[in-house]
Amino acid sequence: MVMGPCGPCAPGATPFGGPASGLWPSGSGIGPAAGPVGPIISPTPTPTPIPIPTPIGPAPVELGLAAFFKILAETAITNVPTSNIIGNVGLSPAAASNITGFALVLDGSGQFATSSQVASPGKVYAADYAPPTPAMLTAAVLAMQTAYTDASLRPADFTNVNGGSLGGLTLSPGTYKFTSNVNIASDLTLAGGPNDTWIFQVDGTFDMTGGADIILTGGAQKQNVVWQVAGATTIGPGSIFQGTLLDQTSIALQTGAEAHGKLYAQSAVTLDNNFVDG
Repeated sequence: MVMGPCGPCAPGATPFGGPASGLWPSGSGIGPAAGPVGPIISPTPTPTPIPIPTPIGPAPVELGLAAFFKILAETAITNVPTSNIIGNVGLSPAAASNITGFALVLDGSGQFATSSQVASPGKVYAADYAPPTPAMLTAAVLAMQTAYTDASLRPADFTNVNGGSLGGLTLSPGTYKFTSNVNIASDLTLAGGPNDTWIFQVDGTFDMTGGADIILTGGAQKQNVVWQVAGATTIGPGSIFQGTLLDQTSIALQTGAEAHGKLYAQSAVTLDNNFVDG
């Protein structure tokens, strides 16, 4: 006999008045009430990943230590004031006396100079400044030369487009080879995404007529555009250049021209009231 709190329990009963386990009639719909289980929470759906577009164009040209500079040259950097340079300027193996038109002020360390035309924190470096500047410049110039060679050896996707007259064209990403001179007489548009790349290989000279611009659309980035030029480059008055310019000869920015990118010459860079940023 089972004893409850008030005496003996009836057969089949539980001590506290509820039916014994397993005594609910099958299919009766009667049974013990379920206890509280809290709110039912649906699992958070896994978000669908946003696809990243595959870059179009050649693999990027690595600049190495040269990337520290906005302007880098080997024989001279001359300037007709007043220019505005956003970034570092370097010259090697030529000495600081071959950097003219900047009114340089040598730092107390002797390692670099400053100029009112080179926006802070940008500095000017020359091969005859105090260590470690000479070694740093030697490595940067070597990296510049290596980048030039790398860009020149890329296999071409397009050859001699429009005979080298690029004004008025819209060009997609890729490597463009020109066996003669290249001229931009009116606006050139480069249309592509933020990770797409362009390399322009120019065996002759590269000239932008005054007032002509290089325009980037679709998210294209100036750091993904490389101009590898064997002959001299001339950016005409009021023109706007975009990209990294690797020139085996010289680079001249004429009055009021702008360069958005980097200017690397294996001889001289000439400026005349210009704006250069990276």
